[in-house]
Amino acid sequence: MMKKCKITVLKKTFDSELAKEYGAHGLGACPMLKEGQVFYADYAKPEGFCDEAWKAIYQYVFALSHGTDKDVFYYGDWIRVPGVAICSCNDGLRPVIFKIEATDELSEINYTPV
Repeated sequence: MMKKCKITVLKKTFDSELAKEYGAHGLGACPMLKEGQVFYADYAKPEGFCDEAWKAIYQYVFALSHGTDKDVFYYGDWIRVPGVAICSCNDGLRPVIFKIEATDELSEINYTPV
């Protein structure tokens, strides 16, 4: 059974040194997400969630929704809390850091395959 995961935006970062050298004029921290914002997901990207961030974190959401909530990732040498992953989007100038947590809420497929 697939369960939903809670995705919390922990932190928005901005590397001003790299942005000064490589970024577009006026670039700042990510404008799409807000610290403290919460989303719930399972097999599909939640509405309003950044497409690029989803591509970077979906494998952790997928793993946690399929039952790795009792285990820790990477043999316990990365995250010490079972059912949790801390990861970020792939924007090298202004990455957003997420906390992904397994929940007990069952997921429901809400589409009809064709």
